[in-house]
Amino acid sequence: MSPPASAETMQAAVLAGPGALRMEAVALPQPGRGQVRVKLEGCGVCASNLTPWAGPEWMQFPTEPGAMGHEGWGVVDAVGEGVRGLDVGDRVAALSYKSYADYDVAEADAVVRLPDALAGRPFPGEPLGCAMNIFRRSEIEAGQTVAILGIGFLGALLTRLATDAGARVIAISRRPYSLDIARRMGAAEVIPMEDHYGIIEQVKALTNGRFCDRVIEAVGKQWPLDLAAELTRERGRLIIAGYHQDGPRQVNMQLWNWRGLDVINAHERDPEIYMQGIREAVEAVASGRLDPFPLYTHTYPLSRLDEALDATRDRPDGFLKALVTTG
Repeated sequence: MSPPASAETMQAAVLAGPGALRMEAVALPQPGRGQVRVKLEGCGVCASNLTPWAGPEWMQFPTEPGAMGHEGWGVVDAVGEGVRGLDVGDRVAALSYKSYADYDVAEADAVVRLPDALAGRPFPGEPLGCAMNIFRRSEIEAGQTVAILGIGFLGALLTRLATDAGARVIAISRRPYSLDIARRMGAAEVIPMEDHYGIIEQVKALTNGRFCDRVIEAVGKQWPLDLAAELTRERGRLIIAGYHQDGPRQVNMQLWNWRGLDVINAHERDPEIYMQGIREAVEAVASGRLDPFPLYTHTYPLSRLDEALDATRDRPDGFLKALVTTG
């Protein structure tokens, strides 16, 4: 157990090895020019953390303090030189990358102020912004049939966004709990992700043999990617939203070619696009158009980040999205 943080230090999580986490007291970060320091209230736990958590050969241990955390929100408590439009005391969501800690430093242009309507509410900006960006790139319109494979946090948000746009959503997921969430988020049909050819036949029947205008793959595994292509109609759009980070993928290029599919890799790396999505998410949640709060099913103190990561990996019944909180 590390000593408690002092006025000049903070607590931060350090990944010491595969599945091994420790808390350390480290120096309080200082904002440089164009940066702000955020006293974090919490951080979302992302499935992209699971590969480093498992300890692949390419990982280097120990990680930097706070590393892997990129879904933080909190209050600005220090402002660097040259920053305009942000003040100490502003409550914000930040796109920064060491947010499994009490504090993190972010570029000022990677911070979005949270309105009073969100006071006291958790706001992991990055995944919410990611959902908005994927939805925009999917070009979903009223009257379309949209299949969404994988109803985790992202898939649930996309189900609501697509339904509100007037699309008919077919939700396909492994867990009964996830299918229940999909129904609550507006899915017209739900199908257990069990039998490859059985799912194809069900979707074929539901669409009078036409299949789906849009298919969003939000799992990040080979089989759902294969299945997603099978469910996309001729000249339909296949949107890859799953985070494929565990090795190469194969695609049925004969099928993709024969059907003339438009294939969209919907993960963004452009910081400006990221921030556009987060700003849109702030507006959508603050206005009540999008309600993510029931989807935050598990909350842990930062000191129990290891349990949050294990739950994200194992997905016990009733789990959808974990948050860790500080203080």
